[in-house]
Parts: sequence; C-alpha cells; structure tokens
Amino acid sequence: MNNGIFHIPHPVNEPVFAYDPGSPERTALKKEIERLRATQLDIPLIIGGKEVRTDKTAPIRRPDAHKEVLGVYHLAGEAEVRMAIEAALAAKAEWTALPWEERAAIFLRAAELISVEHRALMNASTMLCQSKTPHQAEIDAVCEVNDFLRFNPLYMEQIYAQQPENTKGEWNRSAYRPLEGFVYAVTPFNFTSIAANLPTAPAMMGNTVVWKPASNAVYSNYMLMKVYMEAGLPPGVINFLPGSGGLISNIVLSSPDFAGFHFTGSIIDKKDQIVERE
Repeated sequence: MNNGIFHIPHPVNEPVFAYDPGSPERTALKKEIERLRATQLDIPLIIGGKEVRTDKTAPIRRPDAHKEVLGVYHLAGEAEVRMAIEAALAAKAEWTALPWEERAAIFLRAAELISVEHRALMNASTMLCQSKTPHQAEIDAVCEVNDFLRFNPLYMEQIYAQQPENTKGEWNRSAYRPLEGFVYAVTPFNFTSIAANLPTAPAMMGNTVVWKPASNAVYSNYMLMKVYMEAGLPPGVINFLPGSGGLISNIVLSSPDFAGFHFTGSIIDKKDQIVERE
C-alpha cells in the first residue's frame, strides 16, 4: 500500500502543430494517410478486452470519396450487446476498487501516447473518417482529446477533495462512489474528441462503460479504443460496440443494471423503437 496525498500533474493544453510544408509532422501525417489507405481494416467489437467478430459487417467509406473503402466493421447483435453488459458488470468491482490515482494514470498515459507515438495515426484516421483538414483533425483528434484526458483527472481530484466541514470533536468525510450498474455512452460522428470524452469521463470515476460509437466514426473511434488498451485499460472497463443504435439502445436501456446515459446527439422514439440520428 502506498500512503500519500497524490496530485494530478498540472495539465496544460496540448500544443497545436502547424503542418507547414517540409515539417516533420506533415511528412509523418502524409505517410500515415498513405499507410491507412493501403490497408483494409477489419474492425471488431471489443468486449471484455477481446476482439469479437460477427457474421454481419458494414463498409467504412470516406465521406469525401464514397467509392474509397477503408475497410469494414462488425455490427453488434443482441448476443453481443448482452455480452458487453456482462463484461462491464464483471469488471466493475476490481475497477472501482482501484485507487483513483491509478485510474487517472491510465488516461494520462493514453494522452501521452496520442501526443507522441500516435499523433499521426489519430489525425490521419480522423481526416479519412470524418473528412477533416490537417488543422481540423489536429485540434480535435489530438489537442482536444488530450485536453479531456489530462484535465478530467484534475477535475476528478477536485471533486474528491470536496469534503464537509467539521465541528469540535468531529471528522466528517465524504467517500464518492460510482453508479450502481454500468454507464451507456453514445458518441457522435463529428468530433473524435467527444467520442473520447463521453466513455472515459465516467470510467475515470470508477464506472464501467458500454460504448456505442457513431456508425460514421467507427474508424477513428476504434483507434482511440486501441490506445486505451495500450495504455493499460483493464478488460471490460470500456466495451466498444459498433452497430445499430436502435438495436443496441433498446437492449441497454431495458437492462436492470443500466445506471447512466452519456450522450450527444438526438434520439427519436417511434413506436417504442429507439432510433439514433448520427
């Protein structure tokens, strides 16, 4: 056991690279775009830390060049949704018991990986997947993603530091608990940074998550999921579940263990069917 009062390293905003002609970052980005375009990805679900492939896939197309297919992604069915819920619940006790600073450290490592080793990957995948310019991808998929991953741990520390007042002879303390059950995160197509924030913010606070990425952003969002795993995220803490928003949401929202909904977008209720607008 480590006894100590720990503090998150003071976060600063990720610097924005310029991608000027001839710059190292421009050269690396062009090389990464060429590598990804030459590679047909087969993107699985990730449930309990394991890759899961189904018998149903959908193509990943560039929005600015529909004929160019970057690969395929597997779609979750009812069985996979229930597997993801079970995996989130199975991971909960150990993840919740992990000291808060150790949870934070995983996401700080992820930020460092994105800042250095995987900067070109995150920018290239966002450019191809969401048709962004280098500058738009840089401020979204690297800078704002890393701001979330570095500042949210500080906000977690600040929340935990909020404690009640004491009177003579008393020591009042508040212990913060995660939600009972799992959190469902549904992320939008337009910002990789929001796709990073919505699943990771509740996970930092000790929750486990079922993450349904937008169908038009599976490509770049899968890169995020791989970075979290590389940074040491335990299996089942975040479960990556591409597929039909209607199918997944109706199963998740009817689960007795559903505890929270982290969502950006719009949902229509038609004849008891949940339809996601992406």
